[in-house]
Amino acid sequence: MLVPALAVAGCDRQGQRDSQPQSSPSATETAGEKKFNGTLDISNRGKDMPDFTVTDPSGKALKLRDLKGTPVLVNVWATWCGPCKLEMPELDKLASDNKGKLRVLTIAQDIEGAAKVSPYFAENKFAALEPWLDPENNFGFFYETGVLPTTVLYDKDGKEVWRMIGAHDWSGPRTAAMLADTLGQ
Repeated sequence: MLVPALAVAGCDRQGQRDSQPQSSPSATETAGEKKFNGTLDISNRGKDMPDFTVTDPSGKALKLRDLKGTPVLVNVWATWCGPCKLEMPELDKLASDNKGKLRVLTIAQDIEGAAKVSPYFAENKFAALEPWLDPENNFGFFYETGVLPTTVLYDKDGKEVWRMIGAHDWSGPRTAAMLADTLGQ
């Protein structure tokens, strides 16, 4: 099937082997040290947020364009993607630290949806992240990066500011600088 192949083309799995394809790494972890090498892309600045709806594991729907009014950070990830999983605790902290100023949406591209994502969230006990699902990989096709994770920042008007293609250190000073203008800091 072409859908999973496109969505996973750039993810280096750090976890258990499965039938998903893999490609070049976007993050590694060696001896407890995390190394991220995501690429900042501003070529789509000003592009409208997609008019997609995601669901949570219970079936509750969320239409992205209804989020206008608050900046939104959309993180497209999967449970089988090692670099994606390295980012999740940092994204959770970023969401907690910016509550009310920034909405962080983690949107899983897992074909098995809630069956994979719910146990992962339960095991990791994230404080601020919500498990949103996109098993049809609409976001992977929309962003056309071919890499997981891909994270896109939208301003309060629903316009793209930048995207990070690959894994990124969301706890570092670079992140604060990248968010400053959009969050008014």
